[in-house]
Amino acid sequence: MHARLDVSDREILVVGGELAVRRAVARYAAAGARVSRCEPQDVEARLHAALLDGDGVPELISWMEGAPEQRARVASLARRHRIQLLEDDPLPPAGRGHVWLVGGGPGDAELMTVAGLRALADADVVLHDRLGPAHVIAEYAPGAMIVDVGKTPGHHAVPQEEINALIVAHAAKGMRVVRLKGGDPFVFGRGGEELRACRDAGVPVTVVPGVTSAISVPAAAGIPVTHREVARAFTVVSGHAPFAEAQLAHLAGLNGTLVVLMGVGTLPHLVAGLRRHGMRADMPLAILEKAFSAEQRATISTVGEIVPILGTVKPASPAVIVVGEVVTALGDAGFEPATAAVHNRWAPHAMLDALDAPAH
Repeated sequence: MHARLDVSDREILVVGGELAVRRAVARYAAAGARVSRCEPQDVEARLHAALLDGDGVPELISWMEGAPEQRARVASLARRHRIQLLEDDPLPPAGRGHVWLVGGGPGDAELMTVAGLRALADADVVLHDRLGPAHVIAEYAPGAMIVDVGKTPGHHAVPQEEINALIVAHAAKGMRVVRLKGGDPFVFGRGGEELRACRDAGVPVTVVPGVTSAISVPAAAGIPVTHREVARAFTVVSGHAPFAEAQLAHLAGLNGTLVVLMGVGTLPHLVAGLRRHGMRADMPLAILEKAFSAEQRATISTVGEIVPILGTVKPASPAVIVVGEVVTALGDAGFEPATAAVHNRWAPHAMLDALDAPAH
């Protein structure tokens, strides 16, 4: 897209093949344009039909591919009808695609890694979940087709096998594919399954680790998962399904910090099992909900007292549960006001430009 060109709410026709123009189409759309694409051999007929009907006439034509004689005829037609014509460079022919499995961090856009930002900036396709910084993908990946494969209320998740197939199919077209996942792709994120699918298909793949919520969410609430003379180990578990008795006995005897992801629904089962296997009732427990958002909330209680107050507190996912002395080791735990966390305070592309600048 040309510098300083305001395309907001303008009708733009991009001329060229789908693969050659995909990034330009995405960037125009991200800038607020009403954008459509046309094959070079069809553009004259399309323009004549639009002018005849008076409907869908573009205000701007972005010419990216086509024979010189076609372009000359379209340029003449555009001049007669005062349609702006721009010459844009198409993407080079697609070679072999590549996949980046990117950890998007716990939700705050500022906790994305530089490597993750670079992958998004170069992406042709981004497949994302609802967790992580999904709200800023269009800004971070202005040239990408954005595909939501996550689960939200009223929107069922795309099955993992279909996600694997989508990743491989886009890469097979020569595209740069970013699979953006909340937290870290290998911490309960099924990133290993996606890595294996890419390898089985012969698709090059790069893993970009992310900041996991298992550590960052407690840290944001002032809870260190380890602390000298308090806890020298921490264990991260998924609470998605109830634990067996042998597992509960092991967790109760760890004598360290227990961090539970996806455990709101099974919390009563967890604390009852920990008590059965010897954990004392006054062991501190924290429920840390929706961290790095305006709705973040910390509930500090104990293993023995949390269940009776669940009906009042009504905790909701996403939440991180922390069990251990570290919850109160530094005094009162809890989130600071969230307003600073939910605003993107810097421009990612400006930062990337600065990183690419030569050193002085």
